[in-house]
Amino acid sequence: MKIIASIIVVLLLLCGGALWFLAGGSLNDYIKSQIETVGTQVTEQAVTVKAVDIKLTSGAGSILGINLANPKSYSQPNAFSLGEVTLDINLESLTSSPIIIDAIVIKSPQAFVQMTQTGGSNIQDILDAIERNTPKGDSQAADKEQAPTNTANEPKIKVSKIVLAGTALSLDLTAFGNKEHSATLPDITLHNVGGDAGLPASQLGSEIVKQALSKIWQQAKETQKKKLTDSAVDKLKEKAKKKLTDLFG
Repeated sequence: MKIIASIIVVLLLLCGGALWFLAGGSLNDYIKSQIETVGTQVTEQAVTVKAVDIKLTSGAGSILGINLANPKSYSQPNAFSLGEVTLDINLESLTSSPIIIDAIVIKSPQAFVQMTQTGGSNIQDILDAIERNTPKGDSQAADKEQAPTNTANEPKIKVSKIVLAGTALSLDLTAFGNKEHSATLPDITLHNVGGDAGLPASQLGSEIVKQALSKIWQQAKETQKKKLTDSAVDKLKEKAKKKLTDLFG
């Protein structure tokens, strides 16, 4: 049960500590607490969860209403909201290494991206925080004594597929004299997260978040470019129309 609890918690985004089920406690309450506590530590922003429903015997479960707050300098209350996260754990792999998660499906994700005049954004600020608060390659050994958990004792986990289905994007371009735009992003699919060898449980959650937010940030920048280009074209057309009106009445 400890291993299964560890797997579930780290997959539910924003995890970075030792994730073990406390004997005698409620698994769902424990998972909810770990997502909120460790997620807040890794992202440096408040993380809240509405409910957790894990079915250990079937290797499946769902987490409802995950919200990641925005840094204080941004106007929107949240940077990212997940309506529902469902898990499909490969039970046959629980006795081997790495443990395999066949699929994680994130339903009704919402991303609230606010751009700054310097080209940054709330999403980039959160990605920078995740980078600060997670191990980095060879530096992990040097920082081992300071690390909150010994990853050598943790199960290795890989995720075959992660799907963010139809992310609803809110893109605030008011910093550029524009406005807030809404768009639905194409489904985002991540493959083989953790690599063939898998990652320690305490590192996998942060890797999932980093990859997912990076994809959203990339698509948000493409949307930003298109919206600003369209706006510039519209302004040129309006100026040309006005000039023609002035000339010919």
